[in-house]
Amino acid sequence: MKKKVLLVLLLGLLIAGGYLGFHAIREGSGSGTLTLYGNVDIREVQMAFRVPGRIKDMFFEEGDAIEPGDLLATLDDRPQREALAVAEARIAEAQAKLDLLNTGSRPQEIEQARARVAESEAGLANAEHEFQRQAALVKEKLSSQSQLDQTRSLRDQWAARLDQTREALNLAQEGFRSEEIVQAQAAVAAAAAQRDQAATQLSDTRLLSPSAGTIMTRVLEPGAMVGVGAPVYTLSLDEKIYVRAYVDEAGLGKVVPGTAVLITTDGGDRSYTGQVGFVSPRAEFTPKSVETAALRTDLVYRLRIVVTDADPGLRQGMPVTIHLKE
Repeated sequence: MKKKVLLVLLLGLLIAGGYLGFHAIREGSGSGTLTLYGNVDIREVQMAFRVPGRIKDMFFEEGDAIEPGDLLATLDDRPQREALAVAEARIAEAQAKLDLLNTGSRPQEIEQARARVAESEAGLANAEHEFQRQAALVKEKLSSQSQLDQTRSLRDQWAARLDQTREALNLAQEGFRSEEIVQAQAAVAAAAAQRDQAATQLSDTRLLSPSAGTIMTRVLEPGAMVGVGAPVYTLSLDEKIYVRAYVDEAGLGKVVPGTAVLITTDGGDRSYTGQVGFVSPRAEFTPKSVETAALRTDLVYRLRIVVTDADPGLRQGMPVTIHLKE
């Protein structure tokens, strides 16, 4: 009987020890560390043109390493070059009109206006003299009233013409109105803006790399028509590389932004250093990618860890183990 009691007690002690040992490993209480599990998260960029067109050249293949500023692809830029030429011609036209308004009338035009005034003055004087002569003849009954009316009409016509030529002379001497000059200046500015827009669209026919990385996918080939924003390459960025991990509520107090961590992979002997950069303020159910059975149904908090010494050994989605010193 005593042997059975001792056996039961021994079995109970083994179960309790195993349970405590499991939690010691899970929480790192025995080794002074908190162990978490996560996956490498390398950010990708969908490279696309800002203008539509036909692809002319594609310079990289999948797996190629690129540097910031590398020319990845080009479009047939003939439509953009033609649009730029039209915009530059419109600037020249608007500037010429503005220069004309600023210069005013030429001296020859002013002299012509003076000559027309002198001609009108002479014509009016002659018409006035003829009218006075006809008025005297009509008074002496040597001419008809209709003849007098004709000379009066001719005199009035020359008077109106003189007023018109004098006004034209004043306009030629004064130049153009300030409102017309302001309008011409605005036309020059609008043409310049259109030129800049055309130049930007021309430069957008060249697709440049924003940062260092690796070509993951070559989506299209030369000759293909693309719209604005249609992916041409998928670029995996070299920096920065993150690890996405999860922690339960019990370990949340041990994980704060800035905490240094040690990262290890399952298949390699290389370890990496990192730093906790973000802790989600919202709890969520453990995602299926986390394979720890004890955590699968728990509420956890998402972490983002910045790897400070990453190398090509870290690949997208790779499972890793994170050790945090308490």
